Amino acid sequence: MVRLNKIYTRTGDDGTTGLGSGDRVKKYDVRVEAFGTVDEANCCIGLARLHTLNHPNVDAMLNRIQNDMFDLGADLCTPLTSAPLPYEPLRIVSEQVVRIEGEIDTLNSELDPLKSFVLPGGHPASAYLHLARTVSRRAERLMVELAGKPGEHVGTPALHYINRLSDFLFVASRYVNDKGKRDVLWVPGQNR
Repeated sequence: MVRLNKIYTRTGDDGTTGLGSGDRVKKYDVRVEAFGTVDEANCCIGLARLHTLNHPNVDAMLNRIQNDMFDLGADLCTPLTSAPLPYEPLRIVSEQVVRIEGEIDTLNSELDPLKSFVLPGGHPASAYLHLARTVSRRAERLMVELAGKPGEHVGTPALHYINRLSDFLFVASRYVNDKGKRDVLWVPGQNR
């Protein structure tokens, strides 16, 4: 159980932050950038949920995803270490990836195939889901960068999850846009 009695600790005043392993790293470390961007994407999902009350199935999916995003942040915050930790680190597992894939398929089954790219817009929930999608893509790029650094590790399920998340957010953005009927489509060269 998490207990936060004191919000400020002053330990980050030197420009470092603590990881789940107990190590301290600079606040601009790519690992910190990665889990910070996951948190940012989660906030965008929270904004979208302000507008999904008329879509209880999508809202329930987004609620599960927001919890998964905290799991993902915890996963990224706790690097693999050679020294044993006094607790079992929380990691994204393949079952979470399978669940989000099923939810993508469920929503997508009710949408017509696209014949053009979609511009962010339409219903406010759709616009916020597009924002969350772009932030999750940035988180994915940072996670891939972190995984490519010597001595660093990002779990395969975590990488798969963040990749599926942006797909889910795209499909959900269309679903809340009256199942795609209110999608704003790109018209190439329209304003030449």
